[in-house]
Amino acid sequence: MTSTDQQPFLSVKDLKVHFSTEDGIVKAVDGLSFDLARGRTLGIVGESGSGKSVTNLTILGLHNPDSTKVEGSIELDGEELNGAPEKTLEKLRGNKMAMIFQDALASLSPYHTIGKQIGETYRKHTGASKQEARARAIEMLRRVGIPQPDVRVDDYPHQFSGGMRQRAMIAMALVCDPQLLIADEPTTALDVTVQAQIMDLLKDLQQEFGTSIIFITHDLGVIADIADDVLVMYGGRCVERGSKEEVLRAPQHPYTWGLLGSMPSLDGPVDVPLNPIPGSPPSLLNPPSGCRFHPRCAFAEKVDGNRCATESPVLEITDGRGNACHLTDEQRREFFSDLAGSQAH
Repeated sequence: MTSTDQQPFLSVKDLKVHFSTEDGIVKAVDGLSFDLARGRTLGIVGESGSGKSVTNLTILGLHNPDSTKVEGSIELDGEELNGAPEKTLEKLRGNKMAMIFQDALASLSPYHTIGKQIGETYRKHTGASKQEARARAIEMLRRVGIPQPDVRVDDYPHQFSGGMRQRAMIAMALVCDPQLLIADEPTTALDVTVQAQIMDLLKDLQQEFGTSIIFITHDLGVIADIADDVLVMYGGRCVERGSKEEVLRAPQHPYTWGLLGSMPSLDGPVDVPLNPIPGSPPSLLNPPSGCRFHPRCAFAEKVDGNRCATESPVLEITDGRGNACHLTDEQRREFFSDLAGSQAH
């Protein structure tokens, strides 16, 4: 991603994450590279099964080493994480890097109070006393907008609403002031009003702490609200990358066109039908040859020599911008202009 810093805070190079199963090798992530600067937000977008969550669980070291093969480099603030001892990763998790999971109710223990769960994270990494940890938990609940935090700190997860549980998860993730925060679709199960509140909260906390954020979602509307830069994933690979403005206003890959075309517009005609992407995401156990999107792509036949089915396009990045597609620049401009025109009428 573009940044004034010479050294990115997080640098992922040629990451491959393959799982061994009874049916064969699942290539969940297959050659992914990106950088994230301090204080920036990278939105990773794509359908379910594109490799978004696996990428970020691997950054945290939350994979089974017995059935998972990880290749490539993951550098956090200059420290290599791939192959690092588990004790090293344990010290970093929750302290220098943290994650907000999609389902707060499943992620929080029903047997312990919210305050105890936040406090235990703080105690583990700082050696604080129980009293200090409780005070810190109350402070964090107040920061994330929980009313009466000195009272609600003793509540159990089931006593919180969905939005409040997600706020509590954010408080737990931020209790040790991590420099990298990974948010895995944290607003998916929330109504739009609470979703907007959570977005505003994350942006405010980022400004306060200077945190780098990776935000995983399938919703480009959410990306438009929170991200600085966007990485579009499909079939375990990056198919497009750029700033938020570049990807949303001038997308270059047919898959990104499809994602945008399947979104309703509030300022366009109400009778324009949505255009969902035909077909289903590929099996990562036996992915298609060539471009992994070609079986669903309406433009594959526009490329000479059946290249889309036989030749995997190379992702070339210039100044943080690039795409993996065989279409020429002239074709992309023409086809996207036609699509944008048809969706506006």
